This record gives sequence, structure tokens and C-alpha cells, in this order.
Amino acid sequence: MDDEGEVTQPQEQSCWATLPDVCLRRIFWWLGDRDRSRAALVCRKWNQMMYSADLWRYRTITFSGRPSRVHASEFESALWYVKKFGRYLEHLEIKFLNPYNAVLTKKFQVTMRGLLSCLGKSNNRLKSLSIQHLELDRLVWRNSIRGSLIKSLSFFLKKMGKHLDHLSLKGARLTVEQGCHILNSLSYLRNENLASELNIEDFFSHHLAVYGSSQFNKAMATFHNLTFLTLNYNCISDELLETLSENNAGTLRTMNIKCHVHDPHGQVVWGMSWAKLARQASNLKVNFFFERVMKYERLARILLQEIPVRSISLRSCYFSDPDWSMRPTLTDILPSFRNTLQKLTFEFNNNHESLDEQLHLLILACRKLFYFKIWAFLDVKFVERILKSQEEGQCSLRTLKVRIYTNRYETNEEDRTLREIYRKYRKLIDSELNYFVIAYPMM
Repeated sequence: MDDEGEVTQPQEQSCWATLPDVCLRRIFWWLGDRDRSRAALVCRKWNQMMYSADLWRYRTITFSGRPSRVHASEFESALWYVKKFGRYLEHLEIKFLNPYNAVLTKKFQVTMRGLLSCLGKSNNRLKSLSIQHLELDRLVWRNSIRGSLIKSLSFFLKKMGKHLDHLSLKGARLTVEQGCHILNSLSYLRNENLASELNIEDFFSHHLAVYGSSQFNKAMATFHNLTFLTLNYNCISDELLETLSENNAGTLRTMNIKCHVHDPHGQVVWGMSWAKLARQASNLKVNFFFERVMKYERLARILLQEIPVRSISLRSCYFSDPDWSMRPTLTDILPSFRNTLQKLTFEFNNNHESLDEQLHLLILACRKLFYFKIWAFLDVKFVERILKSQEEGQCSLRTLKVRIYTNRYETNEEDRTLREIYRKYRKLIDSELNYFVIAYPMM
């Protein structure tokens, strides 16, 4: 009522004042940190919404790795975030991009020490941790800085190992002793680790024959619940496969194996070891990624027919070797996996030999193949042959990506032919295929 005793009507409220919490949380979810902070100043309700656990479960913290005023506060803001909202974190990804000098690596190490310490005290729900491409074997990392960072990470994993389900330390590039020390931290005070996803691709430095290390095999023996395992071929041995058969047969579904030209990969792994693992882990599928490992003799030693191979990627990175031939691999090795192979990726320089016929026959042989990508010297008509086979039901591709290399600067003729092929099979392409085909001058 007013001063004269008459009833006054309440002022009309904004629709934002009555917005349900679930809708408001969804709006906050799409906002960046700066906008969230500003929105939290609007009213008490919006300020409370700022502290909803749903908003802070996933986080990517990126350090540019370059000295600049724009990125000067990266380290301080990372610590501020973890202190304020770290207790809600369930999935954390940390990126340190191309560290420029020792001063920055030291700053990163100090920040990580504070960040991990704070997180270890306040958080009991972290499920996923990813710290990739640290490249700790580079000269920019001084021994003392590297040692302190490894110590902080190991101490953190000892505290959080019982919660973590996913750990990715891809590209850490450690010594065998350092790497095994970190892996053992996950099973601290226990005989086993229950993490289901482990990514240790390039976890060890190049040139290390990890497959001969008893330390590594003992560290891997602590894992009893692995579903996804990513590692380098220089870690593979009969002992490791035996360990996986004994401890992870009921859970293991996927192995991603990278084989790099600079990694030792001359070890002998018996087909019976792979056969036992495939028999015990009946749902296992193996994906191989080869970087500049292209010669038939090396591939034949690695790609044993007992392996349940789902995907193979062969990349030569434009290197050309006149003594190398891809034909035996296409005709003798890869058809062995016709019953399991689903994805094929080729990137190589075959200027000295034609492979159109062999590639076409391989696609027809692998009836489960649904993804095919190739960058190579090919005849443009190769694409038409694949589409014709697809139309006739001889193959079941869902993705076809082709980069046709040519030795000419101009690709007008190839482009015209490709347009004609597309028009001819447009209905098929639009209804069935993720299709991308171009001609590319390779001079």
C-alpha cells in the first residue's frame, strides 16, 4: 500500500528473474570465463549459479609457450581457476605449446606444482587427466626443472590414482626409469591399477628399446582394467602381450600402436603371443600407425596375421626411395587382414611405380572396409573404378578421400575429369559417401 492507503501493483519482473535453474545453467555453460564472471555480478541467484558443479567438470588449460604480454597472466589465471573451481573438476586437459626457453619451462613447472598440489587437496572426483606433448627430452628443459616436474606429477598421481580412469601423457619423452616411475605412481600402496584408458604414445624418448625393459613390464603388470591402450611398437614384446592376456583379457578392446622410423622396432614378437591375446580378449581390435616405416621386410615382421587388425595407416611423409616398392605390401601382407580390416590410410610417394590395380583389388578383398584415404600418384580413373565397384555392391565404403599427385604444375585436365566423374556418380556419392577427391601437383 502507498502513503494514502491504496493498493499498489507490483512492478513487472523480467522473464530472466524467473528462468528455471536448469535453463540458466545451460546458458552459463556456453559462456566463456570472462562472460561468466560478468554475469555472476548481476544478482545473488546468478552468482550462486556460477558455482554449479556442472559448469566446471571439463577444463582445458592452455599455456602458449611464448613470452608475450598477452599471455603474461596465463600461469596466474590457471592457478586462480584451480583454487576456485578445482574441486568440481572431472576431466582436465593441460597443454604447453612449444616452450620457447628455460625461463618459461621453469614458470610452467612452478605453476604445475601449485596447480597439482591444490587439486590434490581439494578434488576427489577427477576421472580424466591429459598432459600432452611436453617433450621433456628437449634442451629447453633443464635437468632440475624436468626433475621437479616429474616429482610433482608422480606425487599427484599417487594421491589421485585411485580415481583416475583415463590418463594421457602422450609425447612426454622420458627415460625408461622416469616413465616407469610415473606409471608406478598410479598403483601406489596397491598391487593393481584400475584405469581403463592409458595413452603412452611417445611417452618414452626416441631410440629407446623399451621392449627389453623388465621395469616397464612390471609397471604394466599393475594395470588390471585396461580398455584402451595406446603406445609405441618399441614397447611391444611377448612379455607385455602375456601380461595383457593375464590381467586385461576381460576388458581390453582397443590397442593403438605407433611405429616410427626412429624407434627401435627390430624385436621378434611371436605370432602365438598375439594369437593368445586375441583369443583371451575376444573383442580386441588393433590399430597400427606407421611413420616412414614402409619397407616390406619391416612391415612383414610387425604385421603378423594373428593380429586382429582393424586399421592401418602407412605414411612416408613425402620421402621417396627408388629401392622401395609398395606392391608386395598391398598384395602379400594387407590381404591377410581382409576379414577384420575396416580403415586404410595411405600417404606415400610412389612416383616410380603404378599401384592402381593393386589398391583396387585390396579394397574389393576387404569387405568390412568402410574408410579409405590415400595420397599418392594415381590415375584419375582410379576414383571412377572405386565408385563403380561401390555402385555394384562389391565394396561398402562410407568414406573415400583421395589426393591424386601429379608431376605437372597445372591440374586442369585432372580437375575436369574428376568433375565429370562426380556428376556421373553424384546420386551415389550424396547418398552413401563422405567424399573428397582432388588433384595435387607434387613437384
